[in-house]
Amino acid sequence: VPGLVDTHSHLGVYPRPSVPAHADGNETTAPVQAGVRALDAIWPADPGIRMALAGGVTTANIMPGSGNVIGGQTAYVKLRGDTVEEMLIPGAIGGLKMANGENPKRVYAERKKAPTTRMAVAALQRDAFVRAQEYREKGEKRDLDMEALVEVLEGRRTVHYHTHRADDIATALRLRREFGFDLVLQHVTEGFLMAEEIAAAGVPASIITVDSPGGKHEAVRLGFENGARLARAGVRVAIHSDDPITSSRLFLRSAALAVRGGMDEETALRAITLEAARMMRLDDRLGSIEKGKDADLVVLSGEPFSVWTRVLETWIEGVRVFDRSDPEDRAYATGGFAAGPLEPLP
Repeated sequence: VPGLVDTHSHLGVYPRPSVPAHADGNETTAPVQAGVRALDAIWPADPGIRMALAGGVTTANIMPGSGNVIGGQTAYVKLRGDTVEEMLIPGAIGGLKMANGENPKRVYAERKKAPTTRMAVAALQRDAFVRAQEYREKGEKRDLDMEALVEVLEGRRTVHYHTHRADDIATALRLRREFGFDLVLQHVTEGFLMAEEIAAAGVPASIITVDSPGGKHEAVRLGFENGARLARAGVRVAIHSDDPITSSRLFLRSAALAVRGGMDEETALRAITLEAARMMRLDDRLGSIEKGKDADLVVLSGEPFSVWTRVLETWIEGVRVFDRSDPEDRAYATGGFAAGPLEPLP
């Protein structure tokens, strides 16, 4: 199958092991952080990257977290190389992370700063884009926050918008109508309640499937059926890991849960390959096995969504980057890479 494309990941910015020294995903000193870049925090030696290769993931949209109303610039990367520069996909500008709902509310309520309500979240986002419009017209001295927002206003950078509840999804669509930016809805837990509206807007949805939901009130209606219901309404659907929320090592399983919820297998496979690539504007080179595209490939032991299937090999641009027959690679596939010397492993 084609190399798998993950439209929402925190590999490298929330690396393993999960300790404070490694936590670089949320710059919570101010709610609007359009100028920060994920590429300045990605740790290429993150063991999670090798785990993702063991799961067949070849390309990822690595994002800042969702603690801010505007969280920063995302990086579109191939999971190869020893430096971020080697990982970045040439010519791919990346996206902009935005969020609403509980995460930014909680972070700033704890600091007794705005935003503490959904009203303030949306107001801060609108204010930032209005200032970007003025900045573009006046041509003032360089402002890194404004530069990224102007790229969004000019259609060069896609907004990847973390949103769960139906009313929050509606807010994201409302902002898109006002400012005309390219939008990918991320998570979209209550998307099934807004499926017709999302489809009418022509906005794609990148969803998460979690077999043990919990932890947030806004996500209590998370279900396996969401993707199938969105797809039936005509919404383009991708499936993401939100690694480390779900493990990239088990990325095929995330799509299999959507199949269990009623999505047909072809749509599910497209959701982690071609549709995912389209949402990152990379479908001219990724997402399908065609002449002229990158030789990003995954060799499986069986049907993609069978519980028995294993990733045997992962290739990026014609180079094998994971081989299950290699004991060290297999340890990343099984979760045993930190268990000690490799010789005793079965």
